[in-house]
Amino acid sequence: MASGDRSRAENMTTITPNKRQTIRGVVASAKGATTITVVVEQMYKHPKYGKYVRRSKKYMAHDPENVAQSGDTVELEATRPISKRKRWRLVRVLERARLSPEIHRGEP
Repeated sequence: MASGDRSRAENMTTITPNKRQTIRGVVASAKGATTITVVVEQMYKHPKYGKYVRRSKKYMAHDPENVAQSGDTVELEATRPISKRKRWRLVRVLERARLSPEIHRGEP
């Protein structure tokens, strides 16, 4: 291998890793040991009628430290398959859920 080929090969190995896909949503359930269910809503304009349609999808995400609670707005990142349905992991909690005083005290 010539010296020119070596420098070219070294430059090829310094490729930065790909940025992983991230999504934001609201925690619907945090009842699992290390699993949260996040609902992600998407709004798009209907191609024919022009009305805005709201679609939602549920994602199972890995939360090893049990940081997220129900109602929190969170950011998820794509990762390797952790279980049958978990392909996302919790990156951070963007906003905590606001509980009303009645719910916080346990009153109906």
